[in-house]
Amino acid sequence: MDLHIGSVVVGADDVARAVRFWCAALGYRPRDEPQHDWAVLTCDEAGRPNVSIMLTEARPQPLPRLHLDLYATDQAAEVERLLGLGAVRVDWPRYPENPDFVVLADTEGNLFCVIDTTF
Repeated sequence: MDLHIGSVVVGADDVARAVRFWCAALGYRPRDEPQHDWAVLTCDEAGRPNVSIMLTEARPQPLPRLHLDLYATDQAAEVERLLGLGAVRVDWPRYPENPDFVVLADTEGNLFCVIDTTF
């Protein structure tokens, strides 16, 4: 079978703002010139999926069924770096005791987790 994830699509009110955030957060770059309603971000490292940004009027879900997990070997440093790029901490009501993840929202309000891979 030759089926694989080629791109994860993230909704945005402001595609240009989302492109700036996710490029800085992940070290990706636009594959082509971003459009006002669509952009595909790519990474030069083999095996990394694209992240596509799609203009949408839909509001982010407070408890999304699908989200990104970003793996970090230095979670605290990455969380601070992402906050500096415009992410915000989320008061997540479902943290377990001693969580290995921190919930943040991107500049568009989409939730994602930063996972501590040293656990």
